Amino acid sequence: MKIVRDAVLAAAITLALVTSLKAASPAVSLPDPEVDDPLAASSSKVSLVLAGGCFWGIEELYQHVRGVTDAVSGYSGGSATNANYELVSLGTTGHAESVRVTYDPSTITYGQLLKIFFAVAHDATQKGGQGPDVGPQYRSVIFFADEHQQKIAAAYVAQLTAARVLKRSITTQVVPLTAFYEAESYHQDYASHHPTQPYIAINDLPKVDALKKQFPQIYVR
Repeated sequence: MKIVRDAVLAAAITLALVTSLKAASPAVSLPDPEVDDPLAASSSKVSLVLAGGCFWGIEELYQHVRGVTDAVSGYSGGSATNANYELVSLGTTGHAESVRVTYDPSTITYGQLLKIFFAVAHDATQKGGQGPDVGPQYRSVIFFADEHQQKIAAAYVAQLTAARVLKRSITTQVVPLTAFYEAESYHQDYASHHPTQPYIAINDLPKVDALKKQFPQIYVR
């Protein structure tokens, strides 16, 4: 793949064109996490790994979040000791298209990043993919690096479930991070390099718009 994702992208674009743009960005109003860290007293770098459909959109979204210093597309969740786009696209390796988000905990918290994930990054109630992307490689996952991240993530999923703020049951998996494999260079910053591509314009840029509208205090250009 060079310009398009794969052989079925044309069909995916056609499907997306006849659906509402709102489907590409859930943009729901959610409560703040009841279990979360306070802002750190000093600057440092912490990472979390998330999966929620095509990594292009997730990566682009978090690059507009104040406090995020880096977002990298990659693959996580499979049992194989390596991963690349051709293998993961088969949907048989167990990997999900993922994004490693590095942030400054003195500016934004882990829980706040999860709130963005559930509110505007993807539809956490969709099973087996996201929008036009279908398959286990597009599932919703929070990969926790330690017990502390697991506690906050599990608590927030439970909080949202109890509050019934989403129309359907949350399908997001909360599982340990065993490895993160960076995606090929042509995937990195793909949305910012191809903003007029129909797939990006329909499925990914509305997420950034939703971030700007719903979280203006943490949105950055």
